[in-house]
Amino acid sequence: MKHFYLAAIFFILTSFSFQNFNVDDLEKESILYNSEILAKNYSGNKDQWQHEYGLPHPKQICARTSVWLDSYARAIITKGKTSVIQTLADKKLWQILTDIGIEGIHTGPMKEAGGIVTGTHTPSVDGGYDRMSLKVDPNFGTKDEYLEMVKTIHSFDAAIVGDLIPGHTGLGYDFVLALMNFKDYPGLYNMVEIAEKDWSILPNVSDGEFSKNLSFVEVDKLKEKKYIVGRLQNVIFAEPGIKVTNYDATKPIIGVDGKKRRWVYLHYFKAGQPSLNWLDPTFAANRLIAGDIMQSVGVLQNDGLRLDANAYLGVEMRPGNEKAYSEGHPLSLVSTNLISMLTRKLGNFSELYGGFTYQELNLTYEDMKTMLKLGSDFSYDFITRTAYCHALISKDADFLRLNLALMRDAKINPIRFIHALQNHDEITYELPEFSINAEKEFTYKGQKYSGKDIREKIRDEDFSKILTKKTPYILPSGNGPCTTMVGLCAAALGYKDIFNMTKDQKALVKKAHLLLTFFNAIQPGVFMVSGWDLVGAYPLKPSQVKDLIKDGDNRWINRGAYDLLGDSTKDVSASNLPKAKTLYGSLPEQLSDPSSYVSILKKMLKVRKDYKINLAWPVDVLDVKNKALYIATYKLQDKSLLVVALNFSNKSIEEDIEIAQIKYARAKNIITNKKEAKKIFSNKFKVKLDGFEAKAIVF
Repeated sequence: MKHFYLAAIFFILTSFSFQNFNVDDLEKESILYNSEILAKNYSGNKDQWQHEYGLPHPKQICARTSVWLDSYARAIITKGKTSVIQTLADKKLWQILTDIGIEGIHTGPMKEAGGIVTGTHTPSVDGGYDRMSLKVDPNFGTKDEYLEMVKTIHSFDAAIVGDLIPGHTGLGYDFVLALMNFKDYPGLYNMVEIAEKDWSILPNVSDGEFSKNLSFVEVDKLKEKKYIVGRLQNVIFAEPGIKVTNYDATKPIIGVDGKKRRWVYLHYFKAGQPSLNWLDPTFAANRLIAGDIMQSVGVLQNDGLRLDANAYLGVEMRPGNEKAYSEGHPLSLVSTNLISMLTRKLGNFSELYGGFTYQELNLTYEDMKTMLKLGSDFSYDFITRTAYCHALISKDADFLRLNLALMRDAKINPIRFIHALQNHDEITYELPEFSINAEKEFTYKGQKYSGKDIREKIRDEDFSKILTKKTPYILPSGNGPCTTMVGLCAAALGYKDIFNMTKDQKALVKKAHLLLTFFNAIQPGVFMVSGWDLVGAYPLKPSQVKDLIKDGDNRWINRGAYDLLGDSTKDVSASNLPKAKTLYGSLPEQLSDPSSYVSILKKMLKVRKDYKINLAWPVDVLDVKNKALYIATYKLQDKSLLVVALNFSNKSIEEDIEIAQIKYARAKNIITNKKEAKKIFSNKFKVKLDGFEAKAIVF
């Protein structure tokens, strides 16, 4: 995209002159300006008074849509000149998806992202999570194509879920206007003007760059002078020589008032993602995000929105503390409540309760419970995600049992979660329940351990097995391993050469992958399966994405391109991501084979729907003798009892269990439709499972 004023921006940033620069044209491209225009469609209008919005409605949403495809626009392989959006709107694709049992799609970020501070439109630095415009990204298609896609998805009674990024923008029009001290734009960001007498504290910015990351010493000096709140609790995407702290200092920039300024700005993530200030007196950030909501649910007709990193919306100094308070700040709670309520108020998913939101947020159980009370309808299931990965890697489900017991104690219902397999991120091992409660004692494996000890124990056990020279197809990140689910399963089985596995090894990887799929699919709430899971994507080789991972962001190896229908001859996506090698192949190929991953998934999803497992009520997680055995019970809508049993090892298990509710009951495996026992005259029941086998038994 070319804009006639971009050269002028570059001129300003290098020689500090406003000659021939049209600020008004720049403003008209900004998110804040367009948000104010969109607001006129609602202010004083009856449209904003049609829906309940004060409380979440997870059960009602789950009743309509509870199985989603997690898509990622940058990984979509297109056919011929077809755009990414047209590919996702293909009616043949949706006939297949709905036949499998999928009732919705999370598209991933599809609005323009990146920056313009260099004088040209630079690409996204974080896979689309550095938004710079409310427009549909032309790399994916047009607005008209997007609306046609929504029409197609809705014609299959499916929901479409977009993305909202409330914590930051990219280095786009709004940020450039903020640097120029134009109108309310500086109030958008956690940025501060540094007096010229203190520029000696700031680092020199090299030619060709507009900012430089601050050192800890520089951050401490600026804190002493009360410019900033200082060091934060965590430095995400930390990389020596690239990002040491969460602050960057700009080069001198001449503002619209003719004054030369240097700014220091906060970025929780990468330098290209300046953090928004949710408690500035202008409330500019609130207005900007309100505009994004209006565009997404009003203009683009999204049914729901995923909230990205909404734990980082507040930051403040705490006297006597070395680091500022940032993660899980009360302002994040207030802001999330407002975002969720506005989405429910203005959305159109339901006549009664408008739109819906889900947060992808890794918090302690108490913080998560608080966030879910009035805010998001759902939260991404980080509680069990790391725990079931650990169960597979260690052949030990005790940590999974511990996490579910803590969730039960916190009185969080699993219906509030998005139970997912792979997404665009790494597999997170932050384990905030145990890091934030580092000194608290937990009962684990019959003994008392501190939260710190448990966290270190789980990370050490898993990383020593899957982040070694024996598993070169998995790369580390600050939060956990970067890989696909196929890669994780192969590593858990100890396979070194994932790209040349034998037939038997592939079969065992598929069986392990199906076990993890079963765990997530046979739970109350929303189940989300990714395109990478559906085709069985292998991780990319680091050499295939060396330019993308050179800054230390290894997540790109788990974002390989895929072709769900298998009707394209291309080896790269529209965003030039290399095509991933796949274990299973395309959806049409798999549906012709009753033993394929997708065919077995289809059976799981039919059972999930027929028995309304999405609306089930959790009863208990049983204590068992065999550590690889996991058994949970649920009460179904018809009051019958569902027993879910999984074997997280590749060896057969047989164990007697006691369940009070099963006396004088019949038992049926609802996946195979075979009787488990004719009649039971005792509350004891024998569970038999082959390696990596799972059963769903209704009594």
